[in-house]
Amino acid sequence: FLEFNYMIMQSYDFYHLFQNYGCNMEFGGDDQWSNMLGGTELIRRKLGKDAYAMTITLLTDSQGKKMGKTAGNAVWLDPNKTSPFEFYQYWRNVGDADVLKCIRMLTFLPLEQIDEMDHWEGEQLNKAKEILAYELTSMVHGAEEAEKAQSAARQLFSGVADHENMPTTQLDAALVKDGKVGLLAAMVGAKLCGSNREARQLVQQGGVLVDGEKVTDPTFGLTVEQLQNGVVIKKGKKTYHKVTL
Repeated sequence: FLEFNYMIMQSYDFYHLFQNYGCNMEFGGDDQWSNMLGGTELIRRKLGKDAYAMTITLLTDSQGKKMGKTAGNAVWLDPNKTSPFEFYQYWRNVGDADVLKCIRMLTFLPLEQIDEMDHWEGEQLNKAKEILAYELTSMVHGAEEAEKAQSAARQLFSGVADHENMPTTQLDAALVKDGKVGLLAAMVGAKLCGSNREARQLVQQGGVLVDGEKVTDPTFGLTVEQLQNGVVIKKGKKTYHKVTL
């Protein structure tokens, strides 16, 4: 029902913003063009005034899928939702086929410099991903946070963990049972997984390391002493997270 009325709702939203806040231009992805035009038409008919709409090219991956919250792969500018390290890692891990497009669309690097990257292959593409990740993290969170994130990422993947700049979650003390916090509960508490079921499946499939050691037992627990010192959980190949008490 809401999907069929989406254009009406968005049109009225633009009308309300125009009338109450003086907003006379709406920006959106190019998939929102008809919805925004509905708003300009509503304003013209009800108020006899002009309003404007402007679309922006959607950011899609090499498969044509949107990169955003609707597709389940959103990255947030708010550091409370996506930490600077996670933000850096998001862009560091884009696909080989997407990195140069992202550099062109999202950074302010000279086009001549980007054109030179068109012929990069293999390890050079990893360098391009580092450039993309650093430039965007610096733009959003500042150069200092970008330096920290880059340093932490390089150390992690060289086998030397930089715990100080790693995303960290302080777990709720209520999770402690018999002197331990279950690994599944810790993963859910750190938002590495959305549920115990998802965490259990990941552990049983061998996709979780605890302080560098693979754990496949879903009943595995982290002791209070371990957590007080900080425990690093690695999910899959690229996600690192420290949990503490």
